[in-house]
Amino acid sequence: MCLKLSCSSKTVSKDEEDKSQPDSATPPDDQDLRNSDKLPIVYRPEYGVRFCGLQRLHPFDAAKGGNIYRLLKAGNLITGEKDIHKPREISVDELLDVHTKRYIESLKWSVNVAKIAEIPPLIFVPNYFVQRSYLRPMRYQTFGSILAAKCALAGSSGTGWAINLGGGFHHCSADNGGGFCPYADITLIVRMLQSSGKGIERIMIVDLDAHQGNGYARDLMDDSGVFIMDMYNYRIYPRDHEAKLAIKRAVELKPHVEDEEYLRKLRSNLSRSFDEFRPNFLIYNAGTDILKGDPLGILDITGQGVIERDEIVFEMARAREVPLVMLLSGGYLRSSARVIADSILNLHNKGLLPMAK
Repeated sequence: MCLKLSCSSKTVSKDEEDKSQPDSATPPDDQDLRNSDKLPIVYRPEYGVRFCGLQRLHPFDAAKGGNIYRLLKAGNLITGEKDIHKPREISVDELLDVHTKRYIESLKWSVNVAKIAEIPPLIFVPNYFVQRSYLRPMRYQTFGSILAAKCALAGSSGTGWAINLGGGFHHCSADNGGGFCPYADITLIVRMLQSSGKGIERIMIVDLDAHQGNGYARDLMDDSGVFIMDMYNYRIYPRDHEAKLAIKRAVELKPHVEDEEYLRKLRSNLSRSFDEFRPNFLIYNAGTDILKGDPLGILDITGQGVIERDEIVFEMARAREVPLVMLLSGGYLRSSARVIADSILNLHNKGLLPMAK
């Protein structure tokens, strides 16, 4: 097999190879989130995964974040990058707040990353290219999730929200990646919130991706300060019975569930979860692989159903004055970017994004 990976005949220098690895030290944060006039939307162009075409071997839309960004510009919610927050790349030290050193070291071997990304030909790709073209974008998205949570936390009572146009790597745990998820951004958010000194003691994770969220569930199995509500197609990957023990409210769906049943179960179970746990922060994993026709989710939810789903989550959180961060997670149709952008614009139009211009 011959793969044109660099899109160039240029020889890679040792300095360039070193730069493909994440920095060890944690750089200072210089963003004043509370006094910022930016929208609490987090994105940067480097989110895009590019393997000179190899990314097409996985159904994930590697350019989803960029497509949503352009659609939000077209919808006049934002005018350009000056209106949003741009995350830096997460450092090794920050990753080690959750991940084991063994796991981080394992990502220096392309065979391990190929299994996580579910792209077998990556086995033959030099790790420099794997770092630069796949793991580095994921490190930007991972810090994007943390930055978005910080933005939501900085919002005033009842108005705190933020959306990362990426992230939601819910299959990754401290010591194991999988399902296209190389870093445990949800666990990292939880640990950041718990150590923030802001009194965040009850964190609810609402995972509405079509797949069971097993990575963070394994990490947070014994954490009484975290409540997991997970609504997923129980007949598809990962079928992780051990991780299921961490879910406080599991809503298992059969394949090809449609809007009416889906939204009814969501309203009922989400309301009960709020009333039972009374969280003071919400992490919303908003996968769009629930859309009808998605090759991996195998549910039959319409675009309008997704828009109503997001509206329900934001309405319930705002009614209870619970800040929330929304992560995009899975979604394997090219049309998912349009649905997500339409949903964000709908939230704005309904007054559910109260800091929006």
